[in-house]
Amino acid sequence: MKLQTILLLLALAILQACNSGTNTDHATEMANHTDVELNTPEEVKAEKAATPDAFDATFADGITATIYQYYLKLQMSLVNSDADDATSAAGNLAEAFGNDKPALRDLAQKVADAEDLEGVRSTFAELTTGLEPLFTDGITDGVIYKQHCPMAFDGAGGDWFSDVSDIRNPYYGDKMLKCGKVVAEIK
Repeated sequence: MKLQTILLLLALAILQACNSGTNTDHATEMANHTDVELNTPEEVKAEKAATPDAFDATFADGITATIYQYYLKLQMSLVNSDADDATSAAGNLAEAFGNDKPALRDLAQKVADAEDLEGVRSTFAELTTGLEPLFTDGITDGVIYKQHCPMAFDGAGGDWFSDVSDIRNPYYGDKMLKCGKVVAEIK
C-alpha cells in the first residue's frame, strides 16, 4: 500500500473517531475502496533502499542541503542500478541549482539527459568532482564521507559522497556493491 494511501486512511479514521455522529459515508467509501493494494515485503525493502535516510550533515544554506539531498537520491539510484530514478533525481538536482551554479546545473542536466546507465555513471563522477567545493565550504555540522572505488572506469577510479561510512558503490551497483573505501571525511 502506498504511503499516501496509508496516511489518507489513517487521517480518515481519526476524523471519523473525532466526528462520531456526523456523516461518514465518504470516509466509509474511501476505507472500502477495492483498488487499494498492500506492498509486498520486497517492494517495501526496495522503496526503503531507494530513499536516502535523513542525513546528519547541516549546511550554511538550505539550497546546499537540498542539493545534497538530491545528490544522495541520485547516488542511491545508481547503487540500485535504476536509470529512470537516477535521471529523475538528476533533473531535480539541475533544477535545485537554478541560475546560481550554471556549470554544476549543466552537469546535473547532462546526467538527467544520459541515454543509459553507463552515461549516467560517468557524468555522475564529473558532478561529484564539481560538488566537492560546494559541500566542503557549505557544511556547518555533521559529516559527509568521500568514498572511492579504485576499479571504476577501467581502473582510473571514481569518487562519490555518502551520508554513511558503509560502502554502497554507485559505479557497479550490486555487481560490486562494497568495492571502495572512505578516503576523506568532510566536516
